[in-house]
Amino acid sequence: MISNKSAVASDWAELAGGPSGVAVLKSYGRCTWAVAEMEVRKLRHDPTELLTRAIQPTLWLVVFGEAMARLRAIPTGSVSYLTFMTPGIFAQSVMFVAIFYGLAIIWDRDAGILQKFLVLPVPRTAFVTGRALGAGVRALVQGVIVLLLALVLGVHLHWTVGGVAASLAAVVLGASVFATLSMLIAIAVKTRERFMGIGQVITMPLFFASNAIYPLAVMPAWLHVVAAVNPLTYVVDLLRGYLVVGQVADPLRAWGVLLLLSAALQVLAGRTYHKVML
Repeated sequence: MISNKSAVASDWAELAGGPSGVAVLKSYGRCTWAVAEMEVRKLRHDPTELLTRAIQPTLWLVVFGEAMARLRAIPTGSVSYLTFMTPGIFAQSVMFVAIFYGLAIIWDRDAGILQKFLVLPVPRTAFVTGRALGAGVRALVQGVIVLLLALVLGVHLHWTVGGVAASLAAVVLGASVFATLSMLIAIAVKTRERFMGIGQVITMPLFFASNAIYPLAVMPAWLHVVAAVNPLTYVVDLLRGYLVVGQVADPLRAWGVLLLLSAALQVLAGRTYHKVML
C-alpha cells in the first residue's frame, strides 16, 4: 500500500516539477486535456462510428420499447414503459461506446504510437484520464442522439436545464468508468482478438444485471445483489432520477460510487499502463 501511494505521489511530483499542489493540478490538467483533445480530433475525422452505434439504441427504443409498452408486462408505476426504459437505453449506449475504448490502446501499440507516448515526461495516469475524458465526449454525442430520438418519439422526460446538465455530467462520469475498465482489460489481454471476445462477453451481463430495462423490485434476490455492485445501475439511477422522476433518490451514493470507482480504476490503469507493451 505504501509503495503504491509513493508511486502515485512521484508521478504527480514529476509532473509538477515542484512541491506546489496548484502547479501539480494545472500541469496534470494540461496533460490530460492534450490527450483528450487528441481523442476528440479522432472523432471529428471519423464520425461514422457514432452514427452506426446509434442504430442499436434506436432499435431498443423503437422496437423493443414500443412492443413492451403495449404488453404492459413490467410494472413501472405511473410512467409509461417507454419513458421508464429511455434512461436505461441512454446508459446502455454510453456503456457500449466506452467499453471498447481500450481497443485504441492496442491499435496504438501495434501502430508504434504508444511507444512514443510512453517516453514523454507525462504521468501514465494523465494518459488514462485524458482517454477517459475523450470517451466521455464520445458518449455525450451519443447521448444527444438518444435524447433527440426520445424527443421525436414523444417520451415524457423532465426537459429542465439542470436535469439535462446533470444527466450529461453523469454520462461523462459513467463513460470514464467503463472506458478505464476497458483500458485495464486491454492492458491485461494485449491482443485485439482476446479484447473483443472479453468485451462482448461482459457487455450484455452488465446491461441485463442492471435496472436499465426493468426495476430492481422485480429482480430475484441474487440478481439484486449483482445489480448493487454494477456501475451501470448507478448511471441509470442518475439518468432516471434527473430525466424521469425529477430528482435522484440517493444522489450522494450514486455519484460517490461512480467517482470513487473511476478514480480507483484510473490509478490502477495508470500504474499498469506500460504493461501493454510487455
